Amino acid sequence: MIDATFTNLVEELTRLPGIGTKSAQRIAYHILRTDEATVRKLAHALIEVKTTVHFCPRCFNYAVGTYCAICSNERRDTSRICVVSEPRDVEAIEKTGVWDGLYHVLGGVLSPMDHIGPNELHIHELMDRLASEPVTEVVIATNPDIEGETTAGYLARIIKPLGIQVSRLASGLPVGGDLEYADEVTLGRAIEARRQM
Repeated sequence: MIDATFTNLVEELTRLPGIGTKSAQRIAYHILRTDEATVRKLAHALIEVKTTVHFCPRCFNYAVGTYCAICSNERRDTSRICVVSEPRDVEAIEKTGVWDGLYHVLGGVLSPMDHIGPNELHIHELMDRLASEPVTEVVIATNPDIEGETTAGYLARIIKPLGIQVSRLASGLPVGGDLEYADEVTLGRAIEARRQM
């Protein structure tokens, strides 16, 4: 019979996103086979990340110091802000090496079905930044789904009256994709976002 301590570990592991019962059991068995020093390193890393990482008070990205590494970087273009839903979106855009502006993390997207309105997101803080910082362009980089498009539309409506240029990430076909397998919305957006060669 499996001990209650092991069962408790499996239950806690299943709370992690993408970890089902079978995966949690495999991880728990791996932890049991691993030496105590390695398990202590894992436990220490978990506790350390929870005690040292917080939200940047300026952009709501993850930070260790007072501000996140991007807001603290004086070489960033402070006239442009890329608005994203979650901190992981910042990381994805940073990996491209193309964006040199700042970010603003909303903390989600508008979703009336989930009772998430403008007051549940960092929209008020974005508007405060736009009023106090020398921003000339806001790029909205929410996902191209219903909630992301709704959020982008809402933001565009409230930002444009400030005289700030609002743009949206282009969406379309992935590199290496086949036209015959693209859905109508994706293919339509690819045609609309076409550029001259």
